[in-house]
Amino acid sequence: MSLQVPMAHRSKGGSTKAVILVGGPSRGTRFRPLSLDVPKPLFEVAGHPIIWHCLAAVAAVGSIQDVNIIGYYDETVFRDFIKDATKEFPNLSSIKYLREYEALGTAGGLYHFRDAILKGRPDRLFVLNADVCCSFPLGEMLKLFDDKDAEAVILGTRVSDDAATNFGCIVSDAHTRRVLHYVEKPESRISNLINCGVYLFATEAIFPSIKSAIKRRTDRPARLVSYPSSDNLETFHPASSGLNDDDDEERKNQVIRLEQDILGDMADSKQFFVYETKDFWRQIKTAGSAVPANALYLQRAWQAGSEELAKPSANLVAPVFIHPTAEIHPTAKLGPNVSIGPRAVIGAGARVKESIVLEDCEIKHDACVLYSIIGWGSRVGAWARVEGTPTPVGSHSTSIVKNGVKVQSITILGKDCGVGDEVRVQNCVCLPYKELKRDVANEVIM
Repeated sequence: MSLQVPMAHRSKGGSTKAVILVGGPSRGTRFRPLSLDVPKPLFEVAGHPIIWHCLAAVAAVGSIQDVNIIGYYDETVFRDFIKDATKEFPNLSSIKYLREYEALGTAGGLYHFRDAILKGRPDRLFVLNADVCCSFPLGEMLKLFDDKDAEAVILGTRVSDDAATNFGCIVSDAHTRRVLHYVEKPESRISNLINCGVYLFATEAIFPSIKSAIKRRTDRPARLVSYPSSDNLETFHPASSGLNDDDDEERKNQVIRLEQDILGDMADSKQFFVYETKDFWRQIKTAGSAVPANALYLQRAWQAGSEELAKPSANLVAPVFIHPTAEIHPTAKLGPNVSIGPRAVIGAGARVKESIVLEDCEIKHDACVLYSIIGWGSRVGAWARVEGTPTPVGSHSTSIVKNGVKVQSITILGKDCGVGDEVRVQNCVCLPYKELKRDVANEVIM
């Protein structure tokens, strides 16, 4: 009989869980008008909901069986999606939605549901932001985590120096890949290696880190009250000066964010590493950003030989996703980078390129749709033209400047909109239930 001596470092074969952060209805306002009808995580990009792409990447790891989705949408929002995903990904034995009672921040939600996450004693925890579009190299992150005996691994990518300050910036050792410094949206340039919003944590490291951040918040001295000068003594009201803001302060103490409150301190440890991806990455923040994300996911599916995509022909320029229930006239030309939703009808001689056409839409004969999103049940008339403006490859913005005014580069029609015959719509965002009977450009149509 031999005695096993417990090892000081983490075991490499331990179990792994995953958490997908989806936010809630008060977030995602930049995704309007599309989020007025469908929650952003369930908006379909390349034929699948945005959150599906995260779940597919988690399922592909193989060793992960439990996934928790954390947000503050109503429980009913994800019920059907989880039911379908459980059938589609049988190796994921448990997919659960955990609802926050209010917005707790990216780290606050993890800590609030720590008992559910730690059930079964997982050693490692993937945390994915649902509004990220990338190839999700989770297997490579897991390998780096084990090779370095890490406490945390963050996914990073390189962007232009001009764009870097819009994201969390990582300073790392080029040889060891250790994170030396992390700053969320710095005022000046420190690095063009940015945070991709995908993390792998040792459970024994992340939860104590969040607990320490909460303790620092609650231990801070109360906010100093600004007392009145003799000039405005008579109009001074203690209630408005901050004396009765204890409830607000307590609420703020509960909102803990990984990016602002945790990662900077984790960089002080010597076991925080970055896996730098050379593959595609972008955020899906605004409604217009769904179009470049759609293109990236379609191109990846095409490279992987996905059978979901339509077979290329003279009138189908790959990659194109067409739902089986959609009706496409043989003379219509589609692609590249087009998704056609359920029961959509594309008429004779129509041209659709770099666009998303959602379910129950009708695009009549000889119409042209470029760099646009056509909302559910919308109609585009004969010889009409609905178009956006292409943005440079590698750009992380979907807005452009026209005549000194910042406008959306992608044209978006909300639910049940109508574009009349021979009408041209360019660089516009149109709210639901609007009829466009004249040419319009560079406007938000209320």
